[in-house]
Parts: sequence; C-alpha cells; structure tokens
Amino acid sequence: MYRPGCGVVLYAFCALSSAAEPRARDLGVPFEGVPGPLNAITDVAGITVGQVTLIEDLADGHKVRTGVTAILPRGKDSAGKPVFAGWFALNGNGEMTGTTWIDESGQLEGPVMLTNTHSVGVVRDAVIAGRVHAGGADASGYWWSLPVVAETWDGRLNDINGFHVKPEHVATALANASGGAVAEGNVGGGTGMICHEFKCGIGTASRRIEIHENSYRVGVLVQANYGVRDPLRIAGVPVGQYLRDDRVYTDARLSGDTGSIIIVVATDAPLLPHQLRRVAKRAGMGLARMGSYAGNGSGDIFLAFSTANADPNKDGTIGTVSYIGNDDLDSLFEATVQATEEAIVNAMVAARDMRGEAGHYARAIPHKELVRLLKRFGRYSRPR
Repeated sequence: MYRPGCGVVLYAFCALSSAAEPRARDLGVPFEGVPGPLNAITDVAGITVGQVTLIEDLADGHKVRTGVTAILPRGKDSAGKPVFAGWFALNGNGEMTGTTWIDESGQLEGPVMLTNTHSVGVVRDAVIAGRVHAGGADASGYWWSLPVVAETWDGRLNDINGFHVKPEHVATALANASGGAVAEGNVGGGTGMICHEFKCGIGTASRRIEIHENSYRVGVLVQANYGVRDPLRIAGVPVGQYLRDDRVYTDARLSGDTGSIIIVVATDAPLLPHQLRRVAKRAGMGLARMGSYAGNGSGDIFLAFSTANADPNKDGTIGTVSYIGNDDLDSLFEATVQATEEAIVNAMVAARDMRGEAGHYARAIPHKELVRLLKRFGRYSRPR
C-alpha cells in the first residue's frame, strides 16, 4: 500500500475491491441469513459508495493514515431526493452531524460521510460547498444543507492533528461514488482504524428477506474502530481469549472498552422514520455479538434509512407513502443484526497490518489462526 518516504498515495476506491482479498465467508466463518449478490450495502438498489484513501510518510516523521468514505442513498440524486431516516446513539462519545434535523424532519438529505474525528468539520464544509457549486437553490433562493458526517478516531496510526483530509478528497469520493462491490479494510475513512486491537476499518454486508411475499434487502456498512481484545467473539467463538499476541493497548487506563464504531443501515423496505430508528437500534445487537459492551469511552452511533417512497417530500400537496406495519418488522430487525455482525468481521478480515504515527503498529487478525479456532469450536463452515 505504501513505501516509506514516498509522496501521497491516494486511492479513490469507488466500487471494486481486490479479488485477492478474502472476506469472512471465504475463511469459513459461518453467518445466519441469506446475503444479497454482492453481500454489500450496494445490494440496496440506487446506493453508491465512494472512498478516498490517504497514506503518506511525511518528511518530518509524521504518518498519514486516513481518508473519507461517502455513502449516497440515491446516488447522484441524493441531494434533491431525501430518504426517510432514523438514528440512535448506543453510547455518545462520538459525533454524527445533522442528526437533530433527522429527528425533527425524519429525513436524510444528501450523502452520509465517514472520516476521522478531527476532519468532521472540513468534510461537512466540503459537502456544503459542493452542493452550492452544483447550483439548484431551493424555491426561496437559498442554499441550505445540514450534512451527515460521522467519525471515529484514528490518532493511534494517523497524524490526526495534521488535518490531512482536504476538500478535494471529499469531492473525489462524492464524484466517483458508484455501485458494485465495496472495498473493505484499510480504505476510505477506515484507513487508520483499529477494532478489538486488530487492524480494522470499513466493512459491509447485506441480507435478503421476504415479508408477505415481497422481497427486500438490508445492507450495512461499518467504520469499525472499537473494543479491546479480551471480549472479542467471532461466530460465537471466544477469539479474544486465544489470539493474545500483538495487542495494541497495554496502558491499564485503556483496559476498558474503547474506540468507536459508525454503523449505517440501508433498506429498500418501505419504512417510516420512527420505524427506521427502531431498525438503527438493532445494529447494537450485531455489535454485541462481537463482544462489545459499548463502554464509557466508546462512540457507537447508528443511522438507518430507506430508499423506498421515492418522493416523500412533495411541497404543496398531500403526500402519500407506503410502509410496513410494526408487527411485520421482525425479519428486518434480524437482518440488521446479522448484516452488522458480518460487516464488522469483513472489516477485520480485509484489513492488513499497518505501521503508523510514532511507530505504532496494528496487526491484522491472522487468518490461519482464526480458521483453526473456528474448527476447534465446531464453527467452521466450508466456503462454497
């Protein structure tokens, strides 16, 4: 990915991931539920993802290991066609801008952006600037935008106070966003992230469900940067109790659950904003399956949106929307839990070893040892 002493290595990962990088299922990790064809958030029609990865070893010794990820609910039409949305903070030691307007309006307008903690401001401003540059003010003649930008802290591996994410990186991620497979691991906003003291980052997964003979899809994308080693579980196996080497945190003050995770849940099932908040809450149960208990120092913030109801915001008319009844939401809840769990494991499996700021090092989870543990505990599923 990088060479010491080289200039900026910038990758605009729009869709395709490397076929050489295995995902969790390729290692035999068993999961419940039926995935979509890509097993990614882009299985929900219309969603596009763009990513810019920044890796550089600076002359002054600082290390750049960061980036930005953009999720566009309706692709290029995202700014002009809102989606119903809801959000939930399991533990609020983190940031997701624009959420008060989601609470008030029940709508998400524009993209969802993921980056590092100290780049939230520049990413937010760049999204607004891009919208102004594109034109199309509202009927009153004003440009108005409250972008959704979420963060996790990559300061262990990245020179986070160097403010290396720039407006042009945001513009690239937005402009090049596309459907298809989504790159995972050390990419985009997840470039410098660590979870359960293994190298981590961006991960995604999806599920297909049926409700009254109607087929729907649920997709999840995570930026995972949470947790310590001991409680880690993968497919029910207490992995953290056995893979003890190369731990990141040795300071006793950091012995509790630490870090953050952003989870974005998307579906094409027709849901109302209060129902989407209910869906967002279930992402926390997928996180719990991994062994997280959302400790005091963790920022665990979840967003859910629906691409159904293509034009829910008609001015001057009485709008009509469709929605699934509350009694029929269980399969959506279950799919959210399943896809969240798999997305996190995919982020861990796709990640690669990384050395960063101040010589700090994060090892990726060792694939062979993980497979060995799955077999030992009777949880290995032969890849198809």
